[in-house]
Amino acid sequence: MRKLKLIWDFKGPDGLKIAEHHAKHLQEFAEIENYKHMPIGFEALTDVHAIAFLIIPEDQMKPLRDALKPHRGQVYSEE
Repeated sequence: MRKLKLIWDFKGPDGLKIAEHHAKHLQEFAEIENYKHMPIGFEALTDVHAIAFLIIPEDQMKPLRDALKPHRGQVYSEE
C-alpha cells in the first residue's frame, strides 16, 4: 500500500524548535489514539524553514487529515 507524508511547515528563526515541539504533540496523539508504526519526526529544510511530519498508510489519510489538519501532504518513498 502506498504511504503518505503529512507535513506541517514552520518558518522563521525558531522554525526548527517549533517543528520539534509539534512532532512531540504528534507522537502524543499517536499514542493516545493507539496508532502504531507511524514514523513521526522533524527536519530542517533550510535555516528558516523546518517541517514536522507523520508517515501514514494511504487508507488512513482522511481521518488523520481531518483530525490533525496538516499544511500539506505528499506521496512518501523510502529512497
